[in-house]
Formats: sequence, structure tokens, C-alpha cells
Amino acid sequence: MRVEITVSGRVQGVCFRYYTFETAKSLGLKGFVKNLPDGTVSISAEGEVSSLHELVRWVESGPPGAIVRTIDVNFSQPSDEFAGFTIRY
Repeated sequence: MRVEITVSGRVQGVCFRYYTFETAKSLGLKGFVKNLPDGTVSISAEGEVSSLHELVRWVESGPPGAIVRTIDVNFSQPSDEFAGFTIRY
């Protein structure tokens, strides 16, 4: 399964990408996280459904220092395009 998440709030400048990277890796997910120009964070992840739901639960609060205002979550079929989980710049 695949999930696309867009996170808004105070989510840049608080190591959100790093913590997402570590969380996704620990859950065995593949994909990426990146900051967007509008101040949001975009996450694309593929893996087991239970692990994707755990990632969504984690994103709802984020790392220390983050203030998550809203998250937009969309599930779809996987593309199998990722070799691992990365931070995109």
C-alpha cells in the first residue's frame, strides 16, 4: 500500500524530515520526505498497511518542537519505485 501525506503547521525548521526519516525506516517503509515551498512537508511512503497507519499516527503530532495543524492523507496502490526511505532536498 502507499500513502501520500501533506503536513502543515510549524513543520519546517524543527527537524521534521529527519524524524520522519528515522520513523519510516524503523517501520520498514520505503519512500521520501521533503519540504515544500509553501511551508508544508510532503511524505510519500510504501509498505505494510499497519506500518503506514503507524506513520500517519506519528505524523499527527510530529517531533518535539513541531506544531502540526493539519494533515492530508491519501492511500493508493504502491508504485514500487523506491529502494529505501530518503530525505529529498
